[in-house]
Amino acid sequence: MRVIFIHHSCFVAEVDEKVLIFDWFDGNRVNGYTFRGVLPEYEPDTPVYVFASHKHQDHFDMDVLRLAEIYPHIRFIFSRDCKMSPNFLKKHGFSPEIRGKIQYMGANETYRVDNVTVETLRSTDAGVAFYVETNGATFFHAGDLNDWKWDGAGDLMNGKMEREYKARIRKLAGRPINLAFVPMDPRQGKYQELGIDYFLKNTEAEYVFPMHMWQDYSHIPVYKKKISNAGMAERVVDIIHENQVFEIQED
Repeated sequence: MRVIFIHHSCFVAEVDEKVLIFDWFDGNRVNGYTFRGVLPEYEPDTPVYVFASHKHQDHFDMDVLRLAEIYPHIRFIFSRDCKMSPNFLKKHGFSPEIRGKIQYMGANETYRVDNVTVETLRSTDAGVAFYVETNGATFFHAGDLNDWKWDGAGDLMNGKMEREYKARIRKLAGRPINLAFVPMDPRQGKYQELGIDYFLKNTEAEYVFPMHMWQDYSHIPVYKKKISNAGMAERVVDIIHENQVFEIQED
């Protein structure tokens, strides 16, 4: 199995003959940033599954639908807040057939396409998080599901956020997760590692990829040194640049 960190919260996972793409957007979509991640190219007959956790511009880009022009077997699994009307799609140059390739999902739903099973959790921000199982491998992509604590938000709001986040992550307790992609946002300052720390301690995820870091990966080694449990620290993957490739050894 191979994982490619494209940029920000976008990852590609290659599982046997399948390709899973999470939260892709064009690198110039977000003001103030230039993301340089590039999607790999595959054979046209490759089964490709594209996920979008919500419609924020750093997670979703409607141009991802143009991959259907390359991969006829592609399927799109989008959060319901990404929904686009037939007229909207037509206006932007998409054929009517594209609608048949898109599945929209709300929170706490299950969908199966081919032999890919997708379950969703409600985000603590917008949209959903995805739990995906295929070919005996399991993946969790949090989207914007995180313990979004902020200085100045107040104890009431921060406390509510913490409770909601922990309740949703507890739903994953005991479930197999080979690869997880979880926010560790430097804008949160001293709260940056709260969400990923709780996730590590309360799930059995084998590899945890920090994401949503706005091109600042400096806190990953700092956080790993704080973890007293060496085995837990080893589960956190070191990300240092966009287009980074990871070869995952399967048992």
